[in-house]
Amino acid sequence: MPTAELSLGPIAYEDNGTGQAVLLIHGLLQNGDVWRAVAADLAADHRVIVPTLPFGSHRLPLRPDADFSPRTAALLIGEFADALELPEDAVFVENDSGRLQQLAAERPERVRRMVIAGCEAFDNYPPKSGGTLMTAAAKVPGGIYALSLALTPRPLRRVPGTGFAVMTAKEVPHELTDAWLAPLRGDRAVRADLVKYLRNTRRDAMLEAAEALRGYTGRALIVWGRQDRMMPPEHGRRLAELIPGAELVELDECGTLIPLDQPKALAEAIREFAR
Repeated sequence: MPTAELSLGPIAYEDNGTGQAVLLIHGLLQNGDVWRAVAADLAADHRVIVPTLPFGSHRLPLRPDADFSPRTAALLIGEFADALELPEDAVFVENDSGRLQQLAAERPERVRRMVIAGCEAFDNYPPKSGGTLMTAAAKVPGGIYALSLALTPRPLRRVPGTGFAVMTAKEVPHELTDAWLAPLRGDRAVRADLVKYLRNTRRDAMLEAAEALRGYTGRALIVWGRQDRMMPPEHGRRLAELIPGAELVELDECGTLIPLDQPKALAEAIREFAR
């Protein structure tokens, strides 16, 4: 995988296909593989860039002195787009995390087209269940490591209403969660990146971003799963009302991880929006 050397450290990414650029952004304790079906679909007629961000499932740690937080993570995405010289018509797509909203609020000129697909928003930050659990664990020395060990047995990842289980209407394949958890268990520097991020979370950050997006002049598409138990579906509708001219698509049999539950429908929504 190619690597972009950025101010906080290296970011590995995949870059496939040709045509209009689409940047796919994942959430915490995931890597770019969450997008594999969507990326393969879109790469037929688009240039698809999928970075693995330093969100706990990365294998290239940030610099030890990196000032890492949700806000600097958002700005890092903008820096990554600058480094790859993505054009103005590039489509930024985010699932689960809310960093794209923060980036669009601070650098609206960099994000002229964005797709918010089942993300942190408003007062749901950190999101209930997994988000609040990780944030609490980060406050305790060794807490994130203990959490990673607790999730090692595969059955525990599918306990109803917790962890990865609450994020999908179906199930997250074990091969994905195995890969997502391995760096967290095996690399102290990876854990340090995630702990920094979680300890710098501010509960009002997404409310501030939403307020700024009232003046957003780019194009926006909101995609949400009707069965989302982590990111309230009404938040998708609120975002669509709040962002001027935003479009809304709601999907059935779909939770937070839309790229896993409804990859074809999401790819088609992105493709239509990109046109």
